[in-house]
Amino acid sequence: MDAFSVTPEQLRDTLGLELWRIPIVIITAIVIYLACLLLLRLFGARVLSGLTGFDVVVGIMFGSVAGRVIVGDPPTLTAGIIGLATLLTCEAIFGQIRSNINIHKVLHVQPTVVLAHGKPQPDLMRKTHVTHDDIMSSLRRAGISDPAQARCIVLEPSGSLSVLRRGTPLDPQVLENVLGAERVLSQDSPDLD
Repeated sequence: MDAFSVTPEQLRDTLGLELWRIPIVIITAIVIYLACLLLLRLFGARVLSGLTGFDVVVGIMFGSVAGRVIVGDPPTLTAGIIGLATLLTCEAIFGQIRSNINIHKVLHVQPTVVLAHGKPQPDLMRKTHVTHDDIMSSLRRAGISDPAQARCIVLEPSGSLSVLRRGTPLDPQVLENVLGAERVLSQDSPDLD
C-alpha cells in the first residue's frame, strides 16, 4: 500500500465528514444564505437592530437554526468550516454584485424616514416594522426630550435609527436615496430652524 494513498474510510475518519456530504453542506449554506437575504428583505432591517433582549434572543435562535441546518447531523468541525467558508464566499460574491446599482436597489434595504418634523410617518413605520416605542427610544438616546426637536429619524439599512436634529443645517445630500426624504425636505412641512 502506498504511503500517500488514503481510503475513503480513513479520509472520513480524519475529516469527520463523508465526501458525499461536502456538496450538500455547500448547497445548504448557499440556500440558507439566500433564504436569510429574502427573509431580511421581507421583514426589514429592523430585525437586525437588536434593541431589546427579545430581539437578541430571536437573533441567536435564527443563527442557531441556520447553523444547525448547514452543518447537518451529526455536526462536525469540517462541516462547520465548509459551511462558514461557503457563507463568507457568498457574502464576497454578493458584495461584488451589490456594487451594481440596479441589483443594489433590489438586495439592499433602503434607508427610510420614520419621523419627519416631529411627526411619525405611520405608512413608512408599518413598512419598516418600526414602532412608536422604537422612535421614542431613539429620541431619548439622542438626548431629545420632545419629538418636535427632531427634524427626522431615519431607519438605516443596518437597523439602527439615526436622529437629525432641528435647528442644524441640513445638506439635502444627507437624505439622498432615503425613502420619504421629500417629507423632510418639502416646503409643505417647513423646518423652523
